[in-house]
Amino acid sequence: MKFSLLDLCPICEGKTARDALTESLTLAQLAEREGYTRYWVAEHHNMPGIASAATSVVIAHLAQGTTSIRVGAGGIMLPNHAPLQVAEQFGTLESLYPGRIDLGLGRAPGTDGATARALRRSLHSDEGQFPQDVVELLHYFISANEAVALSANNLMMSAAAGRGRVTAVPGQGLQVPVWILGSSLFGAQLAAKLGLPYAFASHFAPAQLQAALASYRQHFQPSAYLDQPYAMAVYNVFAADTQAEADTMVSSVQQSFVNLQSGDPQPLAPPVEGYLQSLPVANQQLLQQAMRYSTVGDADLLARDLAAFIETTQVDEIMLSAMIFDNSAKHQSFRIAADVMRALA
Repeated sequence: MKFSLLDLCPICEGKTARDALTESLTLAQLAEREGYTRYWVAEHHNMPGIASAATSVVIAHLAQGTTSIRVGAGGIMLPNHAPLQVAEQFGTLESLYPGRIDLGLGRAPGTDGATARALRRSLHSDEGQFPQDVVELLHYFISANEAVALSANNLMMSAAAGRGRVTAVPGQGLQVPVWILGSSLFGAQLAAKLGLPYAFASHFAPAQLQAALASYRQHFQPSAYLDQPYAMAVYNVFAADTQAEADTMVSSVQQSFVNLQSGDPQPLAPPVEGYLQSLPVANQQLLQQAMRYSTVGDADLLARDLAAFIETTQVDEIMLSAMIFDNSAKHQSFRIAADVMRALA
């Protein structure tokens, strides 16, 4: 069982984006020492509390400061970008840090509607555009003399023919693993059709996790990338020596959820003791639903919860995530989680 780490590069209240990016590198170095397989950052825009908007630049920063851990995007929101540009960016990263770069692709804009309109290369994209863009992007990584044996479907062949004279440099012929990310059945079905690995965002959208995993496995078509399905799910970890410490620690991300739902995103706030109990019942229920796949407690509780999660989902890899205000508490939480994952393995 591999275990990895998703970092949202949180900007804490009273600090700057520079502080957040410096801390992300420190956390990536800890993850490397503790045996995490990969370290992903995600694309968000117009978010006062997230510093990873220029995702490929952040990946370069993290890869430069580490030596062996895989570093990547979880993910790049493809509707915001031309596939050629993404191929060139990640081809450049792979050229600089060979064998260490991952590219996860999502179809949400990663922001609010107004910012999405400012970012998108087309205001008329539809649900069918994302699969075409993924296929186009995959094509840019094919070597000049490589047979198009990715999925042998009409969509792939059409994209290959239509883009035959356009080359991603760097990018062409490089082995950049491409993942499909999702929080619904759509991404699962696309990953299955293209024979790509699949990652589910169960850390904030848990409702369709089991259905998506089942659909992905049922409909998976072997490809040049994978012979069999490979699924990853994200799990929130707020681990501490005592339950009281963990309960207080998680209140920062609870505040972020509530602010985001009210349309007022803010930098990550300091923890507030008893915060959850102070909320209206409706907000408490919202948080409980959104953070269904989370552990808030000590190492023993985390071991039980993760063992149950692995047994229920049968995922091939778990990606752990947490937005924690205090750096020392965050580092300790991910150290505890690494110890637990090694014991379970």
